[in-house]
Amino acid sequence: MKPVELSDNNFTAEISEGLTLVDFWAPWCGPCRIIAPVIEELAGQYEGRVKIGKLNVDDNPMVQGQYRVMSIPTLILFKDGQPVEGVVGAQPKRAFEALLDKYAATAQAPAAVETVSAN
Repeated sequence: MKPVELSDNNFTAEISEGLTLVDFWAPWCGPCRIIAPVIEELAGQYEGRVKIGKLNVDDNPMVQGQYRVMSIPTLILFKDGQPVEGVVGAQPKRAFEALLDKYAATAQAPAAVETVSAN
């Protein structure tokens, strides 16, 4: 699963429901390139629970300005279209997992089926 490519045109529709982690990045940004593989891993790891998106700030100045993104990489977690928490700068994968787990745990998820073995 790859992150969703976000733009000024599709941003509102893509983040309107559920949890969406948006990576504000640019191709020339070294730290952005460093965390790119982590963002791709998270997209697969959280598939079905959290949508992961990437927004190139050079190509999409409206959204960047709307959320006052001044430094990149900036990652903002949205819940039903509203920003709930953000992280600025390259972080280890576990920092992003902690953020996502904090909110994904409270999001509606399919009920787990418990299996009991008779021994």
